[in-house]
Amino acid sequence: MKLPDWSLVQYRVDDSEKVAVGVSTDGLVVQGPPETAGLTLTEVLDRWDSLAPLLREWAPSTSEAVAGARLAPPLTYPGKVLCAGANYWDHIEEMGIERPAELGDPFFFLKPPTTTVTGPGDPVPLPGYPGARVDWEAELAVVIGRAGRNLAPEHALDHVAGYLVANDISARDRLTSALPVAEPFTYDWLGHKGQDGFCPLGPGMVPVWQIPDPQDLRIRLSVNGVVKQNSSTAQMMVPVRQVIAAASRLTRLEPGDVILTGTPAGCGVPRGEFLAAGDVVVVEIERIGRLENEVVTAS
Repeated sequence: MKLPDWSLVQYRVDDSEKVAVGVSTDGLVVQGPPETAGLTLTEVLDRWDSLAPLLREWAPSTSEAVAGARLAPPLTYPGKVLCAGANYWDHIEEMGIERPAELGDPFFFLKPPTTTVTGPGDPVPLPGYPGARVDWEAELAVVIGRAGRNLAPEHALDHVAGYLVANDISARDRLTSALPVAEPFTYDWLGHKGQDGFCPLGPGMVPVWQIPDPQDLRIRLSVNGVVKQNSSTAQMMVPVRQVIAAASRLTRLEPGDVILTGTPAGCGVPRGEFLAAGDVVVVEIERIGRLENEVVTAS
């Protein structure tokens, strides 16, 4: 798949836990432009309106490589992680759902940002209880760079700073509660989607101007080298700009918020396949990047 020209990353050096903003390009991490020195990516997004024009004109070739850089989660941490569910035609088909005659707004749920978000190379822990059925979901993630509420779809992309690769890890065994006190409390979305380490993001944020059309990107996921998902963002039922607009009608979007836009066909649950300790999951999105994580036994 075609790689991005460059992406904004967070990195650590040596054993330090302090993160710095850099740029990933041609397999290297280089120092970001001087205006980003001493900032986190969250702080860069808080100043996106002033920094974006500088970044558009800046060339990574003018910066030096960072020796010993280790990629960290690209955002530590998003303000909100909003996720759109059932948003690919090929995914609802594999679940045996008929195409609706007309579409409404997407269904959204939340992931706790500080405990679910991990980064490239970070482990994905299996839940510590027996019988967990943990699944993968490759997704295009949108990073908000300008605040807004009740956005019109035609203006929604004006509020986007960039895009990330995401994996919406899901515990299928927790979708419903075993002993709900009443029917409205049947579904357990926190247990299903919000357990620790269930939102790998990365490897870096590709600025919005590098992606002319977010509905024209190949998206692929493999487990231990075997391709499970292989589709295109053209399969989205509700396109990116409308997903953003719909989310903004529910909650004010703020710089640093992340929106996951749904997953294509190829999840494990329709075939009865689930992740096990030692599995290596790779998500690739054309022009956005490659995100790799290993599944581990919970400590």
